[in-house]
Amino acid sequence: MVVTQTCFGFFLLLSWGITVTEAKTQIFMGSNCQNTSQEPLSIAYQANLDKILAWMSSDAATSKGYNHTSIGINTTVYGQYDCRGDVAENFCQFCVSFASREAPKRCPNRVSAIVWYEYCMLRYSNESFFGKILTHPTWHALGTKNVSNMEEVRRGEGFVKSMITKATQESNHLYYLGSFNLSSTQKRFGMVHCGRDLSNAACRQCLEALLEQTHKCCEQNIGWFIWSGTCMIRYDDQMFYRLSNQTSSLPPSNDETDKQRGYRMSKILIISISVMGSIILCLSVYWWCYRKRVRKDWFRPSSFHKIQTEESWTTELPIIPLTTILQSTDNFSEACKLGEGGFGTVYKGILADGTQIAVKRLSKFSGQGSEEFNNEVLFIANLQHRNLVRLLACCLDENENILVYEYLPNKSLDFHLFDDEKRKQFDWKLRLRIINGTAKGILYLHEDSRVTVIHRDLKASNVLLDHDMNPKISDFGLARAFEIGQKQAKTKRVMGTYGYMAPEYVIQGLFSVKSDVFSFGVLVLEIIYGRKNSGLCMSEHGQTLLLYAWRTWGAGKCLETIDPMLEKSFIGSEIERCIQIGLLCVQEDAIDRPTMSQVVLMLANDTMILPKPKHPAFSIGIMASEVVYTSKSSKNVSNNDLTVSVSLPR
Repeated sequence: MVVTQTCFGFFLLLSWGITVTEAKTQIFMGSNCQNTSQEPLSIAYQANLDKILAWMSSDAATSKGYNHTSIGINTTVYGQYDCRGDVAENFCQFCVSFASREAPKRCPNRVSAIVWYEYCMLRYSNESFFGKILTHPTWHALGTKNVSNMEEVRRGEGFVKSMITKATQESNHLYYLGSFNLSSTQKRFGMVHCGRDLSNAACRQCLEALLEQTHKCCEQNIGWFIWSGTCMIRYDDQMFYRLSNQTSSLPPSNDETDKQRGYRMSKILIISISVMGSIILCLSVYWWCYRKRVRKDWFRPSSFHKIQTEESWTTELPIIPLTTILQSTDNFSEACKLGEGGFGTVYKGILADGTQIAVKRLSKFSGQGSEEFNNEVLFIANLQHRNLVRLLACCLDENENILVYEYLPNKSLDFHLFDDEKRKQFDWKLRLRIINGTAKGILYLHEDSRVTVIHRDLKASNVLLDHDMNPKISDFGLARAFEIGQKQAKTKRVMGTYGYMAPEYVIQGLFSVKSDVFSFGVLVLEIIYGRKNSGLCMSEHGQTLLLYAWRTWGAGKCLETIDPMLEKSFIGSEIERCIQIGLLCVQEDAIDRPTMSQVVLMLANDTMILPKPKHPAFSIGIMASEVVYTSKSSKNVSNNDLTVSVSLPR
C-alpha cells in the first residue's frame, strides 16, 4: 500500500461535551495499472486519453460526484470518476482535477490506470469496465490501536453489514455512513461506498468480498480502511467523514430507538447553536499557534500510517470556516477591500485574536479563476521560502473558493515605486535589497524547490513587502511546474502582463525559466529608473524603458538618467552593475539570458566580470485583435498591471 499526503486539510471544531477535533488530509491511497504493458501510446489513443482526462476534470465541477463516458471509435478510451458520497462538489472537482493529472504519471505509457485518493477515484482503460466489479487487488491501511476484546470485533462486523444493507437499498445511492455507541464513553464510525456505475447487487457483492478479507488483515485494529477498484469500507473510532448537504446529520446509531433519535437530533441542534463562542476561542488559539509556526500536528492526525515513498508535493493546509472569514472581513465590506483582479477580490481580515490576514476571494464570474485557485493551492502551499508569500489556509464552504494569506502591511512594490511621493522613501540600499530578495525567491522556484516552477507573471504588483520591506513574490495563479529534465513548454493561450512577457512567450507561446529571467530584468530596470515598462513609449524619449536603458548604458550616461530620487543615496558602481545585469536578463534571445543562479552570483560578487549585453527585446507589440485584456483595478494599481490572454494560431 502507498499512502502519501497531498495538499488539503480539513478543519472541524465542535464543543460542549461532544468534542471532535480533527485535521484531515487528502491522501493518495494507491494506484493500479491493471497489468498492462508499458509501451508508447498511439497518437490517436493519447489524444483521446487527453480529452477524457480533461472532460473528467471539468465535468466534476457540475456533476453530483460521479460520471463516466467514452471517447473515440477505433481507439476508444473509457473513463470514470467517482467521489466519496460525503464530499461536496468543490472538493470533488479539486480531487478529480488533481487525479486526472496524476493518473498518467502513476501509470506512464499504460492504456489503463486506476488511482485512489481519500476523496475520489479515477479510472480509464481501452476496454469498457462500466458496471463490472473489481475485488482484486485490494489495499488496506491500519490504525495504531488494537481491539481490546472480541465483543468489538463482533459488533463492528454487524455494524458494517448493516451499512452494506443500507447502502444497497435504492434510496442510498451505493454509499452509507453511520456510527454506533460501543459503550457509554466510546463511539465507532463507519462508511461503505461503491462505484456508482454498479448495480445494487454488484455493490453488495463487492463490499461483502472486502468484509470477508478484513478477518485476515484488519479486524484486530480499532481503525482500518480497505478498498478495491470499485468499492471501499472504513471503520474508525473518530468521525472521519464530512457532513455535506446530502448528509447534514449523523445517521442514527444502530442501538437507538426512534425516540432516542429524535432526542439526539434536538440535542445536536441545541449544541450547534451554543458552540459558536467555543469555536471562535479555539480558532484564536489555533491561529496563535500557527503564527508561532508550530510545525507539528496540533490536531489528532488521521488514524492511518502515512508512508512516504517518492518525492511529491505534501502539505497540510487548514480549512477555515466561512463564518470566520465573514467575521474577519465584516462580511466582505468595501472598507476591507485591498484590491481586485481577474481572479477576484482581496480583503483585509482581522481574526478574533487580532491576527491580520489577507483574504483572496475567487469571483464566481472569473473565467480562469478556478484554475488559478488550484494553482495557488498546489504551488504556494508547497513552497516555503522567506521571499515567497505564505499561504495560511483556505475556505471552500457554500461554493466559495477563498485563500487566506499572511497579511503584508506595506502592500506591493508598485504601490511605492511608481508614486512620486512614496518613492522618495526608497533609497538605493532598500531597492538593492528588494532586487536581491526577489532574485533569491525566483532562484528557489527554478532550482531549489522539489520541482522547477515557472511563475509566468512576475511584476512589480506581484512583489509584496513585509513589515521590514523585505520582498515576497505572490500570485501563482499562472505558475507551471516542469518535470525533471524538461527545459521549456509551449501553450496556445498566452497569459501574463503586458510589458513583462518575454518575446518568445508572446509570439510563440514558449515559456521556460528564461521567461521569468526576462520579467526579472524588466523589474530590475523599473526599480532603478522608477518608471514602468508599459506598452506606451516614454513620451519624452519616444522609446521603451528597455531600449532607453540600453542606449544610455552603452553611452556611459546611465547614472545621469536613473531615478532622481536616488541621487543622494546611490553607489555608482552598484547601480551600473545592476543595470547591466538587468539588460543581460532582457536580451531578445532567451539563450543569451543568464540563469537565476548566475544572476544571484553576479549580484553578490562585485568583482565578477560581466558579459556585454546584446540588444534588448524592446519591441513586443501584438495585434490588438489577437489580445484579450482583463483589467486589474485596485486602490493603488499601476497602469501596466494589465493581464494579457493571447490565443495563438494553431
